[in-house]
Amino acid sequence: MKKTKHLGELEQMVLMAVLQLESNAYGTTVLNELSERGGRKVSPGALFATIDRLQGKGLVTSELGGPTPGRGGKRKRFLTVTPKGLAALQDAREAWMRMSEGLDEVLQR
Repeated sequence: MKKTKHLGELEQMVLMAVLQLESNAYGTTVLNELSERGGRKVSPGALFATIDRLQGKGLVTSELGGPTPGRGGKRKRFLTVTPKGLAALQDAREAWMRMSEGLDEVLQR
């Protein structure tokens, strides 16, 4: 088993949302993905703090897009999961699967 830094639940969900959204991953679309697919209402502040943390860990990168008139000239911050981010998410998923083995019986009581 590889030694990796722990990923929190929101960090994992943000990484999954970015992967699902591919080249269309930016603040609003990630928030929508977390709400619609994850059933999780997250404030923009919590999302951007999580993105900053993921960037600090080298798990995502961001790039500013061009200014858009519909956003008052503001630029979108597009996100990409790095290979290190993919590996961390895979490690977290494998740990979750190991921990959940044998729980079907217990959870159905």
